[in-house]
Amino acid sequence: MARMPRKFVVDEDEVGVYHCINRCVRRAFLCGTDEVSGKCFDHRKQFIQDRLELLAGVFGIDVLAFAVMSNHLHVVLRNRPDVVNSWSDDEVARRWWQLFPTRRDDSGEPADPRSSDLSMISSDPEKLAEIRRRLSNIGWLMRCVAEPVARMANREDECTGRFWEGRYKCQPLLDEAAVAACMAYVDLNPIRAGIAKTPESSQFTSAFERLKGAKGEGLRSSNEATVPTESKSQRTRRGSWLSPVELALDHAAESEVLPRGRASNRGCLSMSQQDYLKLLDWSGRQLRHGKRGTIP
Repeated sequence: MARMPRKFVVDEDEVGVYHCINRCVRRAFLCGTDEVSGKCFDHRKQFIQDRLELLAGVFGIDVLAFAVMSNHLHVVLRNRPDVVNSWSDDEVARRWWQLFPTRRDDSGEPADPRSSDLSMISSDPEKLAEIRRRLSNIGWLMRCVAEPVARMANREDECTGRFWEGRYKCQPLLDEAAVAACMAYVDLNPIRAGIAKTPESSQFTSAFERLKGAKGEGLRSSNEATVPTESKSQRTRRGSWLSPVELALDHAAESEVLPRGRASNRGCLSMSQQDYLKLLDWSGRQLRHGKRGTIP
């Protein structure tokens, strides 16, 4: 049966939550340890996570959960066209420049845009409208995650060709129960695969980042180079770029000062982060048929 066209799955004009999966070609461990050569490619997991963190601060898309595995990537995303529509033309142009700059500094990072650079983007109303649409488009975010890591891996391996097996898969999550179940499923991936014993040791997952943030830990030292200088002082809590767990019951919480690393302060579940982590712990202790890992 042919796959349903993406335009029938994702409504770009409405806020929705989607579970996206991208797998490495032939499901090879291109982000893990190669059993044949013994080479370790875990640094690619860090690159993907850093890339997700960067894009969460540029796109109008909330990252609810993620897990970077050795041969595939899980992300739970919520598109926010309502947020993007509230941005000024200058803000849209500035964010697009961060993604696709025409000038870079000596370190390879996007150079500070001049007013002429931004006017080149915002002067065409049709072009600007298309860019605004793309900044809340899940397909464009997944493209901006997948393409850089594929290019980096091909340079490292001195080869050409595919890194990902094809287009990412996308499944809509239509109610809160589905969102909660999917987030827990994504966060428990390393445990079910037997890679980690507990969420506290499940690196490259949203649960790991939330737990580190709850303990008051700051930025990873390995990520300092990828965080713009102007945002380092603002992003003090680890995992602050992820969507809050607790759904705001009033507009006051959502209108609080927005961390630079995420699109909005809107939560995603009718429970606190602590309750979600308890649910995660309980779920991880249950035996699953066909899965070799559980929390002891």
